[in-house]
Amino acid sequence: MDALKDKLKEVLASVLPITVMVLVLHFTICPLDSSMLYAFLLGSVLVIFGLTIFLFGIDQGLDLIGHGIGNALAYSKTYASIITICLVLGFFISYAEPDLHILAGQVDSVTAGQFGKLLMVVVVSVGLGVMMTLGMLRIMKGVPLKHVFAVAYGLIFILSLFSSADFIAIAFDASGATTGAVTVPFMLALAGGISALKSDSKSSEADSFGLVGISSTGAILGVLITGRILGIDKLKGALPEQAITNSSLWGIYGSKLPRLAWEALLSLLPIIIVYVLFQIFVFKQKRSRVLGIARGLFLTLFGLVVFLLGVNGGFMALGIEVGIQLVSMNSPVPVLIVALFLGLTTVLAEPAVHVLTSQVEEVTGGSVKRNLVFMFLSVAVGLSIFMSTLRILVPNIQLWMYLVPGFGLSVILAFFVPELFVGMAFDAGGVASGPMTATFSLAFVQGVAAQVPSADLVADGFGMIAIVAMMPIIAIELLGALYQFKTRQAAEVKISREETVGGSHG
Repeated sequence: MDALKDKLKEVLASVLPITVMVLVLHFTICPLDSSMLYAFLLGSVLVIFGLTIFLFGIDQGLDLIGHGIGNALAYSKTYASIITICLVLGFFISYAEPDLHILAGQVDSVTAGQFGKLLMVVVVSVGLGVMMTLGMLRIMKGVPLKHVFAVAYGLIFILSLFSSADFIAIAFDASGATTGAVTVPFMLALAGGISALKSDSKSSEADSFGLVGISSTGAILGVLITGRILGIDKLKGALPEQAITNSSLWGIYGSKLPRLAWEALLSLLPIIIVYVLFQIFVFKQKRSRVLGIARGLFLTLFGLVVFLLGVNGGFMALGIEVGIQLVSMNSPVPVLIVALFLGLTTVLAEPAVHVLTSQVEEVTGGSVKRNLVFMFLSVAVGLSIFMSTLRILVPNIQLWMYLVPGFGLSVILAFFVPELFVGMAFDAGGVASGPMTATFSLAFVQGVAAQVPSADLVADGFGMIAIVAMMPIIAIELLGALYQFKTRQAAEVKISREETVGGSHG
C-alpha cells in the first residue's frame, strides 16, 4: 500500500502543476471553451489514476520480468541466443511503449497518413531492438560507453546530411518518446540483471546506466533510414479538426475507450507471451510468484488504458488550443513564458526522473544530491521547450542549429567526465522526455506552429522532444564534471593534510 501511495505522490507532482497552470491561464489571459476545460479536468483525473496504477503494475510485473531475463542472459553460454532474445525483447518493449504510440498517432494525423502510425512504431521498435542488443553486448564485453556513443551519433550525423528536416525532427522526437514509462524500467532492470553479476563492482555500477541512451539512438536511425527508403522529401502537415467542443464528456471519452483498450492489449501482449515462454523453459517460478507477476501485468494494462484515455480525451486538444491562443496575442512574451514554465514543471512530473535521481544519489554515495540533479534537469527541460517555441517564432532558427552542436558537445564531454556519468547523462535524455512531454507539451508546441504563418507544422511542430532529450544529457555531463572536480579537490586536500601531519611528526 505504501508503494502505491508513493506512486500516487510522484504522479500528482507531475500532473498537478500543468493542471494548475491551465486553470490560471483560463481565468486570466487564455479563456477556454467550457466543454474543452471539463474534458481536460476529467482527463487530468484519469491520467493521475491511470499512471499511478500503471507504474505500480510495472514494479509488480515488468520490472521483475526484466531482472529475471537479465540474469538469465548473463548466465547464457551462447551469443546467438543472447542476440536473438535481446532483438525480440527490444522490439516488443518498444512496441509496448505508450509514449511512442502517442507520438506516432500525432505524426500519422498531422501528416494525413503519409508516415503512418503502424509503420513508425515498427521501424522505431526495430531500431531500438538492434541498438539495445548492441548495448547488452557492450556490457558483457566491457566496451567503453563513450566509444559506442561516438560511433552511433557519428552515423546519425552522416544520415542526417541526406535526410529532410521533417524526418530529422520526427526521428529525434522518436528517440525521446520510445524511452518512456515501459522501456526505461525494463531496460534498467535488464542492464542491472547483467551488470550485477560482473565481478568488478565499480564497472558494474557504471554498466547499470547507458543502455537506455544507446537504445534510443536506434529510434533515430530507424526513422532516418525509413525516410531514405520511402524517398519522401516533404511531409504535408495540417492539424486534425478538434471536435471536442461540440461533444459531451461521454461522447469524447466513450467513443475512444474500445480502440484504446484494444491497442493497449496488443502492445503488452508480446511481452506477456515472452514471459510465458521464459516461465515454461527457463524460470520455472513458483505459482505464487507467477500469480504476483500476472497481477502486476493486469494492473499495467488497466492503468495504461485509463492513462491513454485521459491523454487522448482531454490533454492533446487543450494543449493545441492553449498554444494557438497564446501565440495569437500581440506579444510573443506570454507564449515564451508559458513554454519555459511548462518545461520547468514537466520534468518534475516524469516518474522515471524520480527513479534516476535517486540512483544518482545512491551510486555517488550522496556526493551528488538528488535535489541538485533535479535542479539541473528542470533548468535543462525548461530551456528545451523555450528553445523549441523560439525556433517556431524565429524562422531563421533551424532544428539542426540546436541538435548538431548540442549532441556534438554531448559526445565530446563524454571523453572528459567519469564513465558513470556518461551512462547517466544519456539515460537522462530519454527519461526526461516522458508521458507529459509526449502529450501536453508536444501538443502545445504544435498549436504554436499551426498559428505562426512562417512555421512548417511538420518540421517545426515536431523536434521539441528531441531538444528535451538533448539538454539533460549536457546538464548531467556538466554535473559529472563538477563531481569530478570536487572529488579531485577533496583528494588533494586529503593528501595535503597527510603530508602536513607526516611533516609535523618528522
